[in-house]
Amino acid sequence: MITEDLGKRIRELRQKTGLSQEKFALNIGMDRTYFASVEAGKRNISVVNIKKIADGLGVTLSELFDFEKLR
Repeated sequence: MITEDLGKRIRELRQKTGLSQEKFALNIGMDRTYFASVEAGKRNISVVNIKKIADGLGVTLSELFDFEKLR
């Protein structure tokens, strides 16, 4: 499912930053519990929030959706 793949990709990229969910969510102005549910693949996240996450990770939207790079 795309929400699960996106959550895995976001988690993978966030972990590369070395930031916890809490610190990353704070940095991008998002509630930690909401962000945690996105990473868990349990949210149908809006495009606005996807862009906010991509910007926070320093990647383009196409890089964020490159599921081929999942471990």
